[in-house]
Amino acid sequence: MEIIPVLDLASGLAVHARAGERERYQPVRSALTPGADGDPVALLRAYHEELGARACYVADLDAIGGGAVQRGLIRELATLESVGSLLVDAGTSRPASTMEVLACGASEVVVALESLQSFSDLAGITEMLGPGRVIFSLDLRLGRPILNPALQDALGAAPDALSLADQAAACGVRSLLVLDIGRVGTGCGMDLGLLESLRRRFPGHRLLAGGGVLTRRDLERIRETGCDGALVASAIHAGRIGAADVAALASDQSATSDSRYTADWP
Repeated sequence: MEIIPVLDLASGLAVHARAGERERYQPVRSALTPGADGDPVALLRAYHEELGARACYVADLDAIGGGAVQRGLIRELATLESVGSLLVDAGTSRPASTMEVLACGASEVVVALESLQSFSDLAGITEMLGPGRVIFSLDLRLGRPILNPALQDALGAAPDALSLADQAAACGVRSLLVLDIGRVGTGCGMDLGLLESLRRRFPGHRLLAGGGVLTRRDLERIRETGCDGALVASAIHAGRIGAADVAALASDQSATSDSRYTADWP
């Protein structure tokens, strides 16, 4: 299973996300970058050089909140040598905004449920880019889907996580991310039952999860559900997850998991 460290960006700084209370986020103080609090460039370099991570999930909190995309910073991060793939959530909900994120250097674009205004837009984005460059983020707050107020074409009066994942898959999406924002930074664990249900429902999809990791044992439990990758931030910053854990979990990934990937993955 791949460990994907997280970089949350707000006003040019790397911030430490906790429980989705974005107005209270503070610059990151990480065991990986002592003396460089809030420095996104230093943190991304450390993720690669110290942890051995091959990818990083980047959340542009300014853009997600309705502001401008932090174009210059994302471009700078994307041009750093040997930092691997950038999976970027910049509040993308329409094809035009998707192209803006790609132009900044994103390897894959995250289309998040909390930003999505219609599943028809998701289908258009997936058709335009191809399924290998689109990740649908199933955003939850303590298990409940976070729906954009403008979203009109979700099926059912109160759609649950599984039905929303069904709609995303019907749009051609092949990568699903379960992100419980209410659990982020809390170390309270993930909903393993939901991950197991999604894996059974979508055996050929790439399945990622984020929110609630405290220790390596949490990551092992996530791997046991069949997840292909896990997003981690707080446990890395606190020094509870290190390079040895990243390497060990990656080496344990089975050939069965690898065989799910299709030829169009970047």
